[in-house]
Amino acid sequence: MRKIYLHVLMLFLGVLGAHGQIKIKTNPSDTSNYQSRKLKIDEINLVSAYYHQTGNNSAVTGGIGTEKLSDFANTIDLQLSKYNKAGNKNTFLFELGVDHYTSASSDKIDPSTISSASMADTRIYPSLNWTHSNEKTGNAFGFTGSFSTEYDYQSLGAGFNLTRLSKDKNTQFDFKLQAFLDTWKVILPIELRSAASLGNGHESRSEGSSPRNSFSASFALSQVINQKLQAQLIIEPAYQKGLLATKYQRNYFTDGSLRAENLPDQRYKLPIAARLNYFATDQVIVRTYYRYFMDNWGIRAHTAEIEVPVKLTSFISLSPFYRYNKQTGTKYFAPYGQHDPSSQYFTSDYDLSTLNSDFYGAGIRLAPPHGVFGWQHLNMLELRYGHYSRSTGLVSNIITLNLKVK
Repeated sequence: MRKIYLHVLMLFLGVLGAHGQIKIKTNPSDTSNYQSRKLKIDEINLVSAYYHQTGNNSAVTGGIGTEKLSDFANTIDLQLSKYNKAGNKNTFLFELGVDHYTSASSDKIDPSTISSASMADTRIYPSLNWTHSNEKTGNAFGFTGSFSTEYDYQSLGAGFNLTRLSKDKNTQFDFKLQAFLDTWKVILPIELRSAASLGNGHESRSEGSSPRNSFSASFALSQVINQKLQAQLIIEPAYQKGLLATKYQRNYFTDGSLRAENLPDQRYKLPIAARLNYFATDQVIVRTYYRYFMDNWGIRAHTAEIEVPVKLTSFISLSPFYRYNKQTGTKYFAPYGQHDPSSQYFTSDYDLSTLNSDFYGAGIRLAPPHGVFGWQHLNMLELRYGHYSRSTGLVSNIITLNLKVK
């Protein structure tokens, strides 16, 4: 259930990220070429998001039952920088995120418990990135380390990023490598647990732990075509190995039997995307995005998005957006009670089914020259709302507040 939230939240935060991509950072107007070598705070970002979803295709109960879920997520990132003797910039980005969620369907793993640990959980995820950049050439490279923990899932991450700019600064190449080494507890539905007990009269909730490792790369080529048009091509191959099934999700078969979800232990993904930003006037930008996704489980998906930020005044802008997604589901999916007993792999998770979805909303951004509400250091405030609906019946709403302090 939680991955539904993460999917929508990441899409939503992706919109925030995309917003920042067209903003060109201006260099300090220091004509003496002097750069302080002291470590200084560039900016602090605070992001709070509240998400709520409803639906009736819970994978925990075999594709039927409530999908009700609420999540309150908060992140703070602190960006610091320091110049070395050669005049190159070292940037340090520390981020700390804390999510707390409640999930009605997760409590169906063991309905006999009054309040299981999986009904409500908290995820904590700190990360640190160091980037070394030459501001004259625009070239940069960096490394990232991250950690995430919640009741049944721990993740260690590492990453490398590289940026190369052409001499005329009109062409940019970005390369990223990421690896996540995850471990999660194997928790089965109450009916499928072994007879082993903890010796105190209580049945063990976990069948041990299992690894899930993910590796991905990202190749992005950006081109300034002219003063009004910018384009970007992105290719992001990914590979996963380990326990990719969610074992507490039930699957019911045509003969009336019940088993825990089972999926192949390897998955290859290949998303290919393109962005096109058109600066129509000084007040209006048209941002478009298209993405094609394929994997070796048989999923194919098309995603198209448009966002049109409009500058109402010199420091207030409004950004309506719309995204449409159409997906062909995996061959392993079947609804409640329709799986073939001879199948090797099977799931009733509607995230992996054939579907289409709409996601739309708007954001308002305030960045007055003397600070938001007259506070000089509160550089920017952005409030965004998004509504998501899916052909399977899942409906969700998310509201996000982003504050920037400089």
